[in-house]
Amino acid sequence: MKTKSILLIGLGRFGKSVALKLNELNQEVMAIDKNEARVNDVLPLVTDAQIGDATNEDFLRSLGVDNYDLCFVAIGDDFQSSLEVTSLLKDLGAKKVISRASREVHRKFLLRNGADDVVYPEKQMANWMVIRYAVDHVLDYIALDSEYAVYDITVPDEWDGKTVGALDIRRKYSLNLLAVRENGRTNMAITGDTVLQAGQTVLMLGTWKDIQECFKI
Repeated sequence: MKTKSILLIGLGRFGKSVALKLNELNQEVMAIDKNEARVNDVLPLVTDAQIGDATNEDFLRSLGVDNYDLCFVAIGDDFQSSLEVTSLLKDLGAKKVISRASREVHRKFLLRNGADDVVYPEKQMANWMVIRYAVDHVLDYIALDSEYAVYDITVPDEWDGKTVGALDIRRKYSLNLLAVRENGRTNMAITGDTVLQAGQTVLMLGTWKDIQECFKI
């Protein structure tokens, strides 16, 4: 994996989680927050860190933001500051800016003011929890965009002993069967002759509407 240089601004719970994951991926991270305790807390996880107000243009310029491959604005408790920092980063030549939002209206403003992409940690987690725990048979899912996701679903009893070809899932429901999982093993070599069995789970790519229709959810 290519190492990237990343500027991470905002070290609350979300920002610290981002720093932890970037550390696991061996990325070079400069972390910024105006709270000294937060900065000290992430020091073991990042390449470097500074205490400072990222809404201050002179301070932000001093960081050389145009030298970073990616700038992460992880400020979650002050939307005005998040918006200002996002805009300043673009004005100073940042190559790519990813900003955090908690509401749809925030996303729109961030995109209009320089963000290349916007993430919704709370909304995404809420969606995952509802589908994971409130919907029978769905064990997990990974959203790919606003419409499509990969779902890990238990094989229905009526599919037991039937082949993928006989079920004709793709033609009937516009779903793609990516893999079959059993006893911790994943089989991606799926053909029309692959036999499905109760106790297995399948990884399905498609829309939630098609998943609901296919699995009668």
